Amino acid sequence: MDFAHTLKHAALTATLAFAVAAPSFTAAQAADNKLKEILDRGTVRVGVQGAFKPWSFPAPDGTMQGIEVDLGKSVADALGVKFEPVIITSANRMQFLQQGKIDLIIGGMYDTAERRKIVGMIEPAYWTSGPTLMAKKGVIKSWKDIANKPVCGKQGNYYNKQVETELHANLVSFTGNTEAKEALRAGKCIAWLYDDVSIMADLTLPEWKDYEMPVPVLYNNPWAAAVPIEDVDKGWGAFMAGMAYRWQADGKLLELAKKWNVKPSDWFTQMHDKLHWDTTYLNPKK
Repeated sequence: MDFAHTLKHAALTATLAFAVAAPSFTAAQAADNKLKEILDRGTVRVGVQGAFKPWSFPAPDGTMQGIEVDLGKSVADALGVKFEPVIITSANRMQFLQQGKIDLIIGGMYDTAERRKIVGMIEPAYWTSGPTLMAKKGVIKSWKDIANKPVCGKQGNYYNKQVETELHANLVSFTGNTEAKEALRAGKCIAWLYDDVSIMADLTLPEWKDYEMPVPVLYNNPWAAAVPIEDVDKGWGAFMAGMAYRWQADGKLLELAKKWNVKPSDWFTQMHDKLHWDTTYLNPKK
């Protein structure tokens, strides 16, 4: 084992140990201001999307539920504090984090170089997906078919500009998923541009039986949780990195995919296999 690999292993082990030890933290022991603030408050405020089934969406009683809500709850449980979901949108989530309205984003956010200049992206990623289209069956055969046509999209999505400039679509932006999909249903757009994972979930519903996902994803992108950029290399960022490793290594993400009826890609299995030894190392009795 070379020195670089040994150093990486030591850093990873320390980060995981930080997460494992989280329940024993007290406000007096917190190593930085953000962790102390969360522990003193007794609540961690997690930004989640409001209508992003099955990742975060309202339950019949009005509370939030879904994969990302469950991940947020696991953070709260590890810290020994209450979980407070805060509804964010693709357009305002990073601003909410900068303004201190939330402590953490777990909201379907792609990890990009541009966003890393604004917020502290947590590694490893917890999900992956890519932009594709939903359209009425038989209307679209390839990505070329949207050139000079109106396409419904959601404000703030990273790939909107690419679809406009490279594929020459006339993007009609909406603040929410529901409004955009209703515009598609009303015939105001030829297709709905969004992540494949969300579209696949929609296509299982009876109301979308006449629609399809006719084109492959443009590219796959990792989804990352995010903390304030000034905290990414401090205790709060290190703690969340440990949580993210554990989500992958102990199979939690695979369990959540099964719970919420989402077909995981090979990426999940690869990540689990790659990181599984780390939790075994820390918990040899398991």
